[in-house]
Formats: sequence, structure tokens, C-alpha cells
Amino acid sequence: MDEICEVVVTGPSADELATLTRRLVDDRLCACGHQVAEIRSIYRWKGEVHTEPESRAMLHTRRSLVPAIIEAVKASHPYEVPCVIALPVAEANPDYHRWVIAETRAP
Repeated sequence: MDEICEVVVTGPSADELATLTRRLVDDRLCACGHQVAEIRSIYRWKGEVHTEPESRAMLHTRRSLVPAIIEAVKASHPYEVPCVIALPVAEANPDYHRWVIAETRAP
């Protein structure tokens, strides 16, 4: 069975991430996305430390679709360097795993 993973994407607003998540689900690049409306991001950018509110989406998908998700995010994200990271899923409910595979397209 294909491997699945969770892809984390952050962005400046919950609405922007919801729109992006909907597009990725519509395009069958991910089966679903779970969103945390507000997080605090502390990071160094161009020599300065920033503290900003952000939102976070966790997308469930096939591992083989991660490169396509990265390109889709980069094409529409407002950040110069958007956070898009894939985390392995060590174990999953087999029924959920099959559902993720069924709801995403083959690469």
C-alpha cells in the first residue's frame, strides 16, 4: 500500500490557508486538511527575529504527492519561502489509510 504522510503548511491567515486547502482537496493532492486558526511563529528572517501570528494546516496525503503539493503552495503562497514540510506517518488506522489513498490521485 502507498505510504501516507502529513504535510504541514503555515500561512498568514486562516482564510488564505482554508482557500489553499480547499484547492488541494479539489485537485485531489490531499484527502483532507485540518487547520489551527492561530499559532504564534517566532523566526529569524533576513537577520532579524520576528514574532507573528500565523495559521497552520495539516494535510493528509500520499507521500508521492508531496512534490506536487510543494509546487502548488509555492505558486500561490504570499511568502517568499513558505513552510511546507512532510512528516511520516508511522502507523494509521488501516481504514483511514485506505481512505486517504482512495481520495487522492495517483502521482
